[in-house]
Amino acid sequence: MRYMMFIKCSEDYRKETVPARLMDAMGEFINASMKRGELIDTAGLLPSKNGRRVALRNGRVTVTDGPFTETKELIGGYALVEAGSDAEALSFARRFMELHREHWPEFAGECEVRPLEVFEPPPNA
Repeated sequence: MRYMMFIKCSEDYRKETVPARLMDAMGEFINASMKRGELIDTAGLLPSKNGRRVALRNGRVTVTDGPFTETKELIGGYALVEAGSDAEALSFARRFMELHREHWPEFAGECEVRPLEVFEPPPNA
């Protein structure tokens, strides 16, 4: 089953220097996870000043340009993971966060883990 993981944190982390040892550890983790077929895709997101929000409310579509300063936590990145169970997906997320705890203990954030819904095409499609 596939899981989407959203890495949430304050956008203020961009003002900090990410420790090189974390970047090295993450590179090893990502490469090994991709080789094992666990990690399908991952990326960080640019700052919210580069983003837009498209909303539908009361029958109207509106677009709001970033930055989204009113938001305490933003999605800073994502990972698309293939796992055999919820427990395996959770283990992957814990390993990811443990790397941050070990190599950048000042970092504060969370990893939201959600299974992807599988849609079956209708018969005769």
